[in-house]
Amino acid sequence: MPELKAGEVRVRVGAAAVNPIDTYIRAGMVSMPLPKPTIPGADLGGTIEAVGSDVKRFKVGDRVWGSNQGLLGRQGTFAEYACVHEDWLYATPAGVSDETAAAVALTGITAHLGLFHCAHLKPGETVFVNGGTGGVGSAVVQMAKAIGAKVVATVGSPEKAGLCRQLGADGVVNYHTDNIVEATKSLTSGKGVNVWYETQPPTDLDRTIDLMASRGRIVVMAGRQARPAFPNGPFYVKGLSIFGFAMFNMTADEQRRSADDINRWLAERKLTALIGKTFSLAQAAEAHRLQEENTLKKAGTLTGKIIVKP
Repeated sequence: MPELKAGEVRVRVGAAAVNPIDTYIRAGMVSMPLPKPTIPGADLGGTIEAVGSDVKRFKVGDRVWGSNQGLLGRQGTFAEYACVHEDWLYATPAGVSDETAAAVALTGITAHLGLFHCAHLKPGETVFVNGGTGGVGSAVVQMAKAIGAKVVATVGSPEKAGLCRQLGADGVVNYHTDNIVEATKSLTSGKGVNVWYETQPPTDLDRTIDLMASRGRIVVMAGRQARPAFPNGPFYVKGLSIFGFAMFNMTADEQRRSADDINRWLAERKLTALIGKTFSLAQAAEAHRLQEENTLKKAGTLTGKIIVKP
């Protein structure tokens, strides 16, 4: 049983989620200060069963969700109980399951930070998201629609195209069969994209910048080893901006602002999480293996988040 420190609550974990960053840290691909021994896992949804000293936001019995565990010296969430500082937790809205709360945590906060903290998306603007049924991509689609923006998304199959439309996408482009440039120009009536949310390692900034509207904003948040060519001329002539961020470098207050909107949209049923597969805690290795197959090997066998339940 983990011991509480000042400012922490002990959460009985109802569900944890798997993210690509979890597998990278475990494999040593991302250097991260960690306790030894270490417990993996960033996301959780659960119920508070004990409260440490100096805790002000929560009490025993509160249902909560959060992310940012298993990072920067903090223990993770693949456990029956997790001690978490109250700054990294948020109240779970009534009617929202621990599974949904855990599945929306890291990906939802990441999507929100990119759209609103970085790109300042406004109603009526057009967002392009690469990978509209992925963890971050599906959240981008729903959040953009929640504020009245238009969404163009890419997918890899007709089945995923249907799912993306159900999430609210106005235009869906199959990157295996469609010409992304022609389709996007048609869907934006030649005006271009206001916010390009790149969920994959960027490879073709020439195409991206060609499809941007004047004063558009590009968000990148993946691809540590990516070194794409940068078309400087058209970038500055269009007055574009590019934003990069890693969620775990954002402050607790910045992330809480994202969580507040997420909670409101969860309560209003404007946001949900796609859950593709659920494992028991004893199957944690299998859960990581499935994540790696789809992020590193592009197996295409997963739509939505992986959940692990103690």
